[in-house]
Amino acid sequence: MGVWETAGLAFGGVFLLMMAGVPIALAMLLIGLGGIWLSISERTAMGMIGQLPINATMSYELSVLPMFILMGVFVTRARMSEDLYRLCHGFVGHMRGGLAAATILACGGFSALSGSSIATAATMAKVAVPEMRRYGYADGFAASAVAAGGTLGILIPPSVILVLYGIATGTDIGALFLAGILPGLLAILLYIAAIRITAQIDPACAPSAPRTDWPTRLSRFRTVGPILLLFLAIIVGLYQGVFTPTEAGGVGATGALAFALWRRAMTWQGFVESLLETVQTTASLFLVLIGALVFSNFMNLIGLPAAISDLIVSLGLGPYAVILVIFAIYLVLGMFMESLSMILLTIPIFFPIVTELGFNPIWFGIFAVMVTELSLVTPPVGLNLFVIKSVIDDINIGQVYRGILPFVLADVVRILIIIAVPWLVMVLPDMAR
Repeated sequence: MGVWETAGLAFGGVFLLMMAGVPIALAMLLIGLGGIWLSISERTAMGMIGQLPINATMSYELSVLPMFILMGVFVTRARMSEDLYRLCHGFVGHMRGGLAAATILACGGFSALSGSSIATAATMAKVAVPEMRRYGYADGFAASAVAAGGTLGILIPPSVILVLYGIATGTDIGALFLAGILPGLLAILLYIAAIRITAQIDPACAPSAPRTDWPTRLSRFRTVGPILLLFLAIIVGLYQGVFTPTEAGGVGATGALAFALWRRAMTWQGFVESLLETVQTTASLFLVLIGALVFSNFMNLIGLPAAISDLIVSLGLGPYAVILVIFAIYLVLGMFMESLSMILLTIPIFFPIVTELGFNPIWFGIFAVMVTELSLVTPPVGLNLFVIKSVIDDINIGQVYRGILPFVLADVVRILIIIAVPWLVMVLPDMAR
């Protein structure tokens, strides 16, 4: 059986297991082990499952993950999402579509502290959707604003996905964090532009709210000042080389705990629950990582990366045409897979190709995360859309599908911009050298 037939059967097997309700981590692990067993031997497959989890999870670089996850959990416990939303609401809520814009801004701020798209979407849905409903926003549009804003969680640093990309490719994690800042800000601007245009076309879907006076705005700003300073300290510390990404995670977690204690939002029981939540989230990430590594080893064994590279060479495509093809592949995969699995499955295949074509690994990391972000809001399996539905269960998912279209278009425009203007990604990492 040829490379393409074997790869097709393997991916088809993963999708079938997923459709049958098997978690994707176990689906990749079973198909990868089964393929290696049949291709080489039972002993090789068993040896890999015995060694690979240890080799994969004992990496020092991976210790950054639980630290940033713990920081996000502490920030959530401190109810920072509510304060961020009230702050943004005070400054832009009086504009047409202003509450949706405030949601995007608050999601950007919260994602910079949590590092997780799902956590950002779920937390902000509880805060923002009821408020937008109160002022007459269309359900689908309100939920879509939260779903789109939640995607910022895997781009704006600190980002768990960027950490995993950096570990998988040997790319500097601090440089990746810096590279994600300007594209993240661009995403916020384009989302707000999409809101404004949609509100102009259909004023009924996004009415304005009452204006907030300046004393109230300033009082709200003071409530979030310390945690914003913590975020700046992490970024500046990484930028200046004061500490490594792993040390930055420790600083962030300690600072977030101190902030939660200062606000009297952390009890002993809450502290223990935060630790348990961090352990559970970290363990699930590691399980997906192990499954993806086993599956990727199987793909390398049958020669799929080399076959894809040879195919691209034979087609005579230029470097940017290859990037557009990869973009299209991610769009298709995003309809069926969640972001972490996409990154871990595809990076071992695409990374050697794009670096051979001369693309910077840091730029490609941001590009890959951005197209993966898009998968979080593209039907039929936009994970953030289902997160919103699970949190606000009386929202019609069909309305959410319709409401997400302006934000999807904004994402496509942003991806095309960073393809055309890679300087936006590379300027901050280049300045840090």
